Amino acid sequence: MTWTFTTDLAAYLAAAGPAAAAQPVSNTLLLTVADGLRRRGTGAYGDGTPFFGWWTGADGAVAGGLLCTPPFPMLLGVVPGEAVRALGDALAGEPLLARIPGINARRPDAEALAGAWGRPSRIAEEIRLYRLAGLVAPDPAPAGRARPATGADLPLLLEWTTAFIAEAGVPGKASEAVLRDRISYGGIRLWEHEDEPVSLAAFSRPIGSAARVAPVYTPPALRGRGYAAGVTHAASAAAYAAGASEVLLFTDLANPTSNGVYQRLGYTPVEDRAEIVPV
Repeated sequence: MTWTFTTDLAAYLAAAGPAAAAQPVSNTLLLTVADGLRRRGTGAYGDGTPFFGWWTGADGAVAGGLLCTPPFPMLLGVVPGEAVRALGDALAGEPLLARIPGINARRPDAEALAGAWGRPSRIAEEIRLYRLAGLVAPDPAPAGRARPATGADLPLLLEWTTAFIAEAGVPGKASEAVLRDRISYGGIRLWEHEDEPVSLAAFSRPIGSAARVAPVYTPPALRGRGYAAGVTHAASAAAYAAGASEVLLFTDLANPTSNGVYQRLGYTPVEDRAEIVPV
């Protein structure tokens, strides 16, 4: 039983790809980030060199993986308990792990790794994964309608995505290439009221059976009018139409408003994750 670490994306996809794809709901972050690297190159998420890892069990089968795209935290997918314990041991000795900016894992795994890290740390964010059990229309329905974003919307999409990143406090910056890719498969919906865009929701390209809604953004001055619920409903329906049988999203547990909105649309909790960062 062992972890294998590498900076070789092709090796990771060959070794860990099938195990990650076998659990597309819990591994949604792992799958979409790896897909982004495959499509846009290893600089897709920043200037740091990505690295990857996979766990091989006693039977010789790969049973899960991880990846890290600095400056983002290391993402750990679904792995057995013994893999989490071994990863905790590797945090002290594996050179590639020495430079991780944080750990993003299912809550119990994150807590175990925080204890093994040997560095003072704190929980920076707690997020909940939801899956759509059955799409429910917003009630009351917000004024306006949804439409797919087009290339003509790029300046607005860049502005709103930049604002979302700043408000969420996450690394990275808005990417025109990413937005153009999402437009190409109909992956961005805008909610319009009186012919003016008032809210945005996007969804990832379906991988296997799953797509994930993100980001959802409404400018502060336009909040509280139901636009986010309307556009999320539209993006969720579009993700189904694009071929996903599982539609997912994450919420910040510190935001009860968004958690309530998504549950009223038919999303049900799956599991919680935590992001651990150095103090």
